[in-house]
Amino acid sequence: MLIFTAPGQGAQTPGFLSPWLEIPGLADQLGAWSELAGRDLIRLGTTGTAEEITDTAVAQPLLVAAAIAVAGLLGEPDAAAGHSVGELAAGVIAGVITAPDAIALTRVRGEAMAASCGATPTGMTAVLGGDEDVVLAAIANVGLTPANINATGQIVAGGTLEQLAEFAANPPKGARLRALRVAGAFHTKHMAPAVDALEAAAAGTKVKDPVITLLSNRDGAVVTSGRNWVDRIVNQVANPVRWDLCMATMSDIGVTALIELVPGGTLTGMARRALPGVELLAIKTPDQLDAARALIAAHATATNGYVANSVGSGPEWKIVVASGAGTVRLRKTGTQTGNETATETVATPAGANVRAGDVLGHIVARGGEKAVTATRDAVVTEWLVEDGDPVGEGQPLVRLQPTELA
Repeated sequence: MLIFTAPGQGAQTPGFLSPWLEIPGLADQLGAWSELAGRDLIRLGTTGTAEEITDTAVAQPLLVAAAIAVAGLLGEPDAAAGHSVGELAAGVIAGVITAPDAIALTRVRGEAMAASCGATPTGMTAVLGGDEDVVLAAIANVGLTPANINATGQIVAGGTLEQLAEFAANPPKGARLRALRVAGAFHTKHMAPAVDALEAAAAGTKVKDPVITLLSNRDGAVVTSGRNWVDRIVNQVANPVRWDLCMATMSDIGVTALIELVPGGTLTGMARRALPGVELLAIKTPDQLDAARALIAAHATATNGYVANSVGSGPEWKIVVASGAGTVRLRKTGTQTGNETATETVATPAGANVRAGDVLGHIVARGGEKAVTATRDAVVTEWLVEDGDPVGEGQPLVRLQPTELA
């Protein structure tokens, strides 16, 4: 199973687009998107200075446009995910919104976030190493927000400059602090005005449900509704990015290869430790396109909604995800009569044959109970949750291996 990932703000470097303009048609595409972005993406991506492309209002549409353009040169992946603003590129790859709409929304997002930075002097500090619980407690103690929980030992705290100074004076034990050169505290409450601006802009955007697996920064869940995805990316502006949970879901759904779109490097660096055994490729220049296509040919396995669990001609399987938030119920209690006592049995254990439409378990919420059903004739190969577990919408629940039943 192969996933495309799109990097977020901070991945850009001066001149990173220069070699890509040699590809026929790409300059014309970026030129058209420049009008939607309200800035010359070609100039900024080729001769723009480091200071220019660090500007939030510039960096965001530049990164999204680059990722979408390069994704269009490759084959179709099985899944997509983006870090922060990269989620807009992932939405295009998954078929939720069009490329022009993504560029237009990114312009609003970048400009609104830049404006929010001017309201109160804020910033961000990377926290490297240390015990995660200790680090999170120290962040909370001074009123900061864990704006990015990227991976084990990689957390970014955001808040006012006074809070960051207090944090720096009393760092968590065993952790190293590195102040980041950013305009403000992204993905914290300080970005609330930007949420309103993006919500208004997104209200008229036409959306479709994802055609491939699409992960969310909110909680790593697989998003199955286009409208829900829009709500998530709007509110994500002022809420923490949980890339650690996105990578956990990649592991759960059986990702075997990851391609990070241009300008690659940041997300593959995180995946190197979090996803051992997964083949990684960070795309930086066009001479890597052949390697990317070869990786897609070897690992991209989506066929009729099913995804292979191994490279080549291995058996196929399907991940069933939660259709809503609630508590998992996988056990049934039998009602007995006479002197017999009540018994509890697993509803659908691993190894059980099921037919399309069979109920595998339930998600219990305030509004009632929703059945988890098999989407076709299959064998239950593995439960990814346990009875009583709380789950969110889109969270992987069970792995099925399709089979032909007599």
